[in-house]
Amino acid sequence: MPLTTVETPADSDGVSLSHGLKQRHLSMIALGGVIGAGLFVGSGAGIAAAGPSIVIAYALSGLLVMLVMRMLGEMSAAYPSSGSFSSHAERAIGPWAGFTAGWAFWVLLCTAVGLEGIGAAQIVHGWLPGTPEWAWVALFMVVFCGTNLAAVKNFGEFEFWFAALKVGAITLFLVLGVLALAGVLPGTDSPGGSNLTELMPGGGEGLVIGLLASVFAYGGLETVTIAAAESQDPVRGVARAVRTAMWRIAVFYVGSMAVIVALVPWDSPQVVEDGPYVAALDRLGIPGAGQLMNVVVLVALLSAMNANIYGASRIGYSLVERSQGPKWLGRVSGGVPRGAVLASSVFGFLCVLLSYWRPDDVFAWLLNMIGAVILVVWIFIAVSQLRLRRRLERETPEKLTVRMWAFPWLTWVALAGMAAVFVLMAREPDTRVQLYSTGAMTLALAAVGYAWQRARERR
Repeated sequence: MPLTTVETPADSDGVSLSHGLKQRHLSMIALGGVIGAGLFVGSGAGIAAAGPSIVIAYALSGLLVMLVMRMLGEMSAAYPSSGSFSSHAERAIGPWAGFTAGWAFWVLLCTAVGLEGIGAAQIVHGWLPGTPEWAWVALFMVVFCGTNLAAVKNFGEFEFWFAALKVGAITLFLVLGVLALAGVLPGTDSPGGSNLTELMPGGGEGLVIGLLASVFAYGGLETVTIAAAESQDPVRGVARAVRTAMWRIAVFYVGSMAVIVALVPWDSPQVVEDGPYVAALDRLGIPGAGQLMNVVVLVALLSAMNANIYGASRIGYSLVERSQGPKWLGRVSGGVPRGAVLASSVFGFLCVLLSYWRPDDVFAWLLNMIGAVILVVWIFIAVSQLRLRRRLERETPEKLTVRMWAFPWLTWVALAGMAAVFVLMAREPDTRVQLYSTGAMTLALAAVGYAWQRARERR
């Protein structure tokens, strides 16, 4: 199949997206985008299953994510586009691939918006029990929909401060943890290595569970390459973001897991019940640790809502501009694809309603359907990079400002790692349904995309 060309997006009136994101916005989005609510809350189940080996799990999955981000950075620096990996897949593999990756990711992001809204509302409801949760979800949706409708710089400002708060919180946590472990934090005795006597208490099975939990905690890093297309200097912005991904993952994810398992016994019930960070802060004697972490988690959830509405709208806009969706989604006004923003927000709010109306069947089915989408996207990224790298070297080598390490060998290693995760998911009863449901959705989208592609070729 011949490689296709994807141009810079512009709507039917010739109006393109704005370039309102400054370098400071992009830098902080890249820095804070790696810190999600899944890290603060979801890591507890992984620690309970894997024990201290959760550090190994996060390191292994972090290496895979670094490779994926490097591949994506190479393509996004060469071909900046609001469609990011979807545009790259179309250019490298064919329109059906861009269609499949793009719409699958759009559904994932919109559903995540609803989940994050529910989580944020539950926290605020805990502080103000007399208020209904649905009202808080509605308020959050209106605020962030309005923010994204106004101008891209508003999204950038919100994310800048959200990210700054998240980075500040986790940095302070790491500093306090290291001081406590060193025995120099006043009022705290260092546990030494007493919590690390058994590396893999859950055996290989526990490590597998921890590995699967860690892989999906990294989802959302792709947003920075979507945002780069609307920055003042897309090539430099995405290059800088990707080059700093390694230390960000190492410090924020692997570093914090190491501090937690050294401070708190891995089998402490508090790790799962209250969350690992609350358990660690309680161990340090920090007053009001639970409420402090609730504030941080709320910020992380609101940040994710804002970023996912933005990411979904830009992916949807890019698909429409490539004639892969309804035209009204591609209308741009004031440099913003407002139809795509509204559609993404409405779908997110619909997911919230489904969680209330049909939590046991329809909503559960939707969650299973998106369970492994991020792995599907990563596979498209790797295959696209394998094909586009040769084309870039042959036709426009000057665009290779970011290069994948040890090409093509590490790309193949990454693909092997993704295949291994699929195999592990198929072995675990809890993730097997997600794997099959995501596979069914992906095949359905691919069939529709291929039929559309053939019809367009005939025309």
